[in-house]
Amino acid sequence: MSDATIARTGPGQRAAFRPATFGDVLRSEWTKLRSVRSTFWALTVTVVLGIGLGAAISALTAHGYARSSVSAKLSWDPTNISLSGMVIAQLAIAVLGVLCISSEYSSGMIRTSLIAVPKRGRMLAAKSVVFAAVTFVVGEVVSFAAFFVGQALISGHAPHATLGDPGVARAVVGAGLYLTALAVLSVAAGSLLRHPAAAIASMVGVLFVLPGIVQALPDSWRNPVNEFWPTQAGGQMASVYIPAHTLQPWPGFGVMCLFVAIVYAAAWTLLDRRDA
Repeated sequence: MSDATIARTGPGQRAAFRPATFGDVLRSEWTKLRSVRSTFWALTVTVVLGIGLGAAISALTAHGYARSSVSAKLSWDPTNISLSGMVIAQLAIAVLGVLCISSEYSSGMIRTSLIAVPKRGRMLAAKSVVFAAVTFVVGEVVSFAAFFVGQALISGHAPHATLGDPGVARAVVGAGLYLTALAVLSVAAGSLLRHPAAAIASMVGVLFVLPGIVQALPDSWRNPVNEFWPTQAGGQMASVYIPAHTLQPWPGFGVMCLFVAIVYAAAWTLLDRRDA
């Protein structure tokens, strides 16, 4: 989609140009996203892992509930258990978000995109909006499906949850919101680092590696990091039971959104300043 749309006025007449709107760029980015195979496969993995893995974990955990310790029963969170597949499914969203912009750098298509849309921030914003919207829809569908399937498997073996219980509806909706924030972060990381492998590695580090390393630190270091690490804090949105040394769901999600905004601002600034 070019930054100016050509309108033919007839033989021998000069073509008229209409400046492209943000809506034009959105339609262009939607066409790009839905026309590549990686989108289908990544979203399929998100659905399969989010629902299937969550169902398996729900069934296994519920059958072991009777043998659990008293402390485990006191912290029993059936909502979070049914949504546990989202922990792995989030990697598929992160990878797809990275690829939707970094693959253009790898193929050289980014030059064409920036010629068509000279306002680089507009292109980045359109990519982010389109991918965030798709992720929100898929994330909420997977979240609600995983919740209902998981609770059906838990029921009869352990205490289960309903959407009317305190904090449950917020947790189910919050899982989709978390994925949406992660989608914007991954697009920003792809724009910032440009290389798919480097950007994917950075997202894996943020999601899994660094939080895992933190667990080996002394409590005086581990607790503050667990509390304010962006993905850890944002992930509290999908929990009803909030353990010690963690933020409450909405403040935690705010910390994650602030981190996303900082990375996104850096990506926007460098996109404007660097050559394609």
